[in-house]
Amino acid sequence: MAAEAFPTQNDHPQADAYAGDPVFDLHVGGKIEVISTVKVGDADDLSKAYTPGVARVCTAIARDPALVRRYTWKANTVAVITDGTAVLGLGDIGPEASLPVMEGKSLLFKEFGGVNSVPIALDCTDVDEFVETVVRLAPTFGGINLEDISAPRCFEIERRLKERLDIPVFHDDQHGTAVVVLAALRNALKLTGKSIESIRVVISGAGAAGVACARILLQAGVSDLAVVDSKGVLSKDRADLTPVKLSLANDTDGPSGRLVDALDGADVFIGVSGGTVPEDAVARMAEGAIIFALANPTPEVHPDIAHRYAAVVATGRSDFPNQINNVLAFPGIFRGAFDVDASRITEGMKLAAAEALAALIPDGELRADYIIPSPFDPRVATAVAAAVSAAAQADGVARA
Repeated sequence: MAAEAFPTQNDHPQADAYAGDPVFDLHVGGKIEVISTVKVGDADDLSKAYTPGVARVCTAIARDPALVRRYTWKANTVAVITDGTAVLGLGDIGPEASLPVMEGKSLLFKEFGGVNSVPIALDCTDVDEFVETVVRLAPTFGGINLEDISAPRCFEIERRLKERLDIPVFHDDQHGTAVVVLAALRNALKLTGKSIESIRVVISGAGAAGVACARILLQAGVSDLAVVDSKGVLSKDRADLTPVKLSLANDTDGPSGRLVDALDGADVFIGVSGGTVPEDAVARMAEGAIIFALANPTPEVHPDIAHRYAAVVATGRSDFPNQINNVLAFPGIFRGAFDVDASRITEGMKLAAAEALAALIPDGELRADYIIPSPFDPRVATAVAAAVSAAAQADGVARA
């Protein structure tokens, strides 16, 4: 039966309400599909692709499990897994409502990195159940991309999966954001003539993205860093911090206070929390300030206001220059990890990805409105993948 003969959607009484809307029309039937890599045109093809021929391949893998990378899709397939509890801009909408986002992520893996991907939305929010489910799914996949899982659960889930699995586990909301932020910041610092070791950075938001951005900036050389949550600057004298926040407070400990206090004289503002920063607080930042207001759809500091006080401005939106977009990172990171059969994604691999992204814009081409490549720059995934593969070799986690 021809593929087009199968239905792509079910009739639904509300379907007509969305007909003609170009966004809904694009999503009809989903955005991805499984296609065959071999043809089955006759009995001989069938006997090789399935029984009895497939038994020889199964037996060989049973004898030597490493062969699974060569003779199945495992080596180039990632699972995009969520529970739908923290979908960007939407919050806790549940597994089924999150599925269009996971399909979109899988689409981007394929389009930008040549990586096969399967979206999986789990109907469980218990950390133990989530981890056990993913561990049982893992033999099918070469890597796990965690997506849109609420904090602080996301930290514990990622940590435990890394401990139990020998394949890359990557929470993109954390590390993809952090990689692109660091790449953009390196180029912004070149434009402003400041060094990463001497700047004072304020991060608004202590969730998944905020914590990861703080960690990668500390590793990159930032020494004066304040992270702010809804109750103020993280400091070790606060009694209300989660273990993740307390650990970060111990590494960034500074004077307590509010966001507006922390911004006084700051060189860099990174917003990953939502809300609005008062203009008078932005005005008190240092000369030649850098503002990355990444909340979607409404940046913490609107670009029109940010440009009054900052030398370089970036957002998370595609309709302003300098979009901090995770698609610049995750396809190339997994491509590079898969190319060398990395057992995990190290901090060195993330730093290498950021350096590769930043280096794609030569010093002579840097401008205040061009500090990060476009997601459609064909060099991006290749450059990131090569850097990640080399870093995996250097860090001793490459197995090929």
